[in-house]
Amino acid sequence: MKDWKELVLEEIDKNQEELIQLCSKLLQFTNENPPGDSRPISQFIMNYLKESGISTTVHPGNETMLNLVSTLGNPGDKHLLYCGHTDVVPAGDLSRWEIPPFSGLIKDGYINGRGASDMKGGVAGLLFTVALFARLGIPLAGQLSLLLVADEETGGEFGVPWVLDQGLITGTAALIAEPSSRLNPTIGQKGSCWFEFTVKGVPGHGSLSPLNGDSAIVKACKGIQALQKLWELKPNIPEEEQRIIDITQKYIREREPKDLSDIIDHVSVNIGTIQGGTKVNMVADGCTVQVDSRVPFGLDYTEVLAEANRLLREAGIETEAKPFGFYGNANWTSDKDEIVDLVVKNIAKVTQEDAYGVLQWASSDARYFRMHGIPVLQYGPAELSGIHSFNERVPIQNLIESAKVYALTALEYLGTTK
Repeated sequence: MKDWKELVLEEIDKNQEELIQLCSKLLQFTNENPPGDSRPISQFIMNYLKESGISTTVHPGNETMLNLVSTLGNPGDKHLLYCGHTDVVPAGDLSRWEIPPFSGLIKDGYINGRGASDMKGGVAGLLFTVALFARLGIPLAGQLSLLLVADEETGGEFGVPWVLDQGLITGTAALIAEPSSRLNPTIGQKGSCWFEFTVKGVPGHGSLSPLNGDSAIVKACKGIQALQKLWELKPNIPEEEQRIIDITQKYIREREPKDLSDIIDHVSVNIGTIQGGTKVNMVADGCTVQVDSRVPFGLDYTEVLAEANRLLREAGIETEAKPFGFYGNANWTSDKDEIVDLVVKNIAKVTQEDAYGVLQWASSDARYFRMHGIPVLQYGPAELSGIHSFNERVPIQNLIESAKVYALTALEYLGTTK
């Protein structure tokens, strides 16, 4: 049989300038979400794939958010999904960028711009790999599908969950090119429990407070303080999940400038927004607080919500915490699963360094694949410190390494017919 793996690695090295320029061009699209108009970048992607003879099916999540599916190979026992999102978070204050955020400037070993790490670098790697497979005519024994969604950064309502829930595509494994450590793919995430509570007060003239009126803001502050005790909830972590938690905590202690390792097995509590009062000289008659809480293995998000309500009552706050937005339990794909094992082995092969999977303290689209019974993990090129910040960029070496990992993993997972 032809050594397709060696040929692909040679071709990636030979054509790496194409990959670099592709990433740069993707970064020149100003498809911030919100508002989330993916039509121009989607057309560019379809044109790029068409040049390699690849057709694309468009599944509009709404009028401006286009989800793209392109498939190579032959129907068989295995179907690998390459997944990425094309939207990026807003660039913010442009004056605080040293390099314009939509320039795609290539400089000093990096490609610069909003979304370079999250995740147009990863998208470029997937696109380039699929196009290369088509041009080389690699006879895949199974199917390889590229799924690029337009909505992730604002919750993904019209992205991955929309596509999967409608049965527009399925697979036996998935690889998401989300940013990760160079040597450590993300194989699981904590759960989420977003909730809000509203406190009522009695209005009055501000000059008479606190002797007259009952400030909803002051009462809400008591509730906020009480909710900090969510951190003290003790999870009942199963043995297998405890093993990967221990690995992840060691990874965090070794790599983070500050010891954040306790976040993996505790409930996090972030008071995200506070909205209350009418004007400065009135005692506030209402206040709404929104809380972002992340849930470790060994706890159900409903348990966190119930404890939040208990803590509020204990603090004398007569209200109910209600879930909204993100909520769900911690989830992972075992490091013993075939797709995880292959990605880790190929990272080690490409980088010539030790690699292993870890958990993530945030959430991602990976949870939706797991809900549909599809083993999934995340691996993508990134400078992690710059994600969602000013002066975001992606290392070119990491970009090329990631493309090699994507290609080798697909070849080994799907196999070839000759």
